Amino acid sequence: MSLLDRIRGEFIDIVEWTEPAQNEILAYRFPRFNNEIKYGAKLTVREGQAAVFVNEGQIADVYQPGMYTLETQNMPILSTLKGWKYGFNSPFKAEVYFVSMRQWTDQKWGTQNPIMMRDSEFGMVRIRAFGTYAFRVADAAVFLRQIVATNPNLETFEVSGQLRNTIVSRFVDVVGKAKIPVLDLAGNYDQLSKLALEHIAPDLQSMGLTLTLFYIENISLPPEVEQALDKRTQMGVLGDLSQYTKYQTAEAIRDAAKNPGGMGGVGAGLGAGMAIAGQMTGAMAGGGAAPPPLPGAAGFYVALNGTQAGPFDSAALQAKLREGALTRSTMVWKQGMASWVAAETVPELQALFAAVPPPLPK
Repeated sequence: MSLLDRIRGEFIDIVEWTEPAQNEILAYRFPRFNNEIKYGAKLTVREGQAAVFVNEGQIADVYQPGMYTLETQNMPILSTLKGWKYGFNSPFKAEVYFVSMRQWTDQKWGTQNPIMMRDSEFGMVRIRAFGTYAFRVADAAVFLRQIVATNPNLETFEVSGQLRNTIVSRFVDVVGKAKIPVLDLAGNYDQLSKLALEHIAPDLQSMGLTLTLFYIENISLPPEVEQALDKRTQMGVLGDLSQYTKYQTAEAIRDAAKNPGGMGGVGAGLGAGMAIAGQMTGAMAGGGAAPPPLPGAAGFYVALNGTQAGPFDSAALQAKLREGALTRSTMVWKQGMASWVAAETVPELQALFAAVPPPLPK
């Protein structure tokens, strides 16, 4: 081997990039002292990569996976920009960017604020959505021009924010134009995903990127709306409301029996349960809300000889008054009252005592 061959061999470089494990690097600039690439250097581009040569600020060539010897013969585009007239003695200054062309999976997207939409059943509603997507670089040259520029190490987080905003914006358009009822959205995730992919593609293409996968994991309503839907579902599961009302009445009687008032509590609970049952039965029979009770029809419970009696309507109370069983000081109670009180203190009963003289002074 001649001295010239030995010197020439000293200047042959190997230009390659082995991606480190657990990396998030989209583009990597190969480091060379003074950016000098020697004549005859070996360029290795692995699967899932592309190499972009930048000479004096201008993209010269894009290399796909393979091994290349950097000579004028196999670099026609580069040779028109800067010839190697003097072989290895005239290395040219250039930059080599390696671009990762593989898919970047399990990327997250989601709506930061609720989306307003018009629903055919509920009217104006707000929804939230989130899911995952995958993307990759589709055009290394465009990606270098539009995104990388002179960044020596471009990582995924530097573009994920822009991708997420683009996805959410186009997703809102898709949901609004699809006019799918909220209750039917869960059965149309696949259709919405395909529509979203079509609408997002042009925006990413201008950056040299492409969206390979797009999934909707969940579309949800505000918590208060979901609670209302749960109530509606619960009523549908209960089925026969009359049986449910009887059950609720029995529960009310049981709870009233635990009241320290003893039998008084049981009676109060029974009266409340009967009132509830009557109202619910009337509502189901008439298909609407039960009418309010007639004036004076509200029943009063009366304490007679230390025991609870009633309930009595106005006519029955007048009869008790004539019999002398009901006096001004008799304790009475009806639904809605906090405790037992003297009959003469109840505004509704004062008319009964209008014709009855007060007791003689002692």
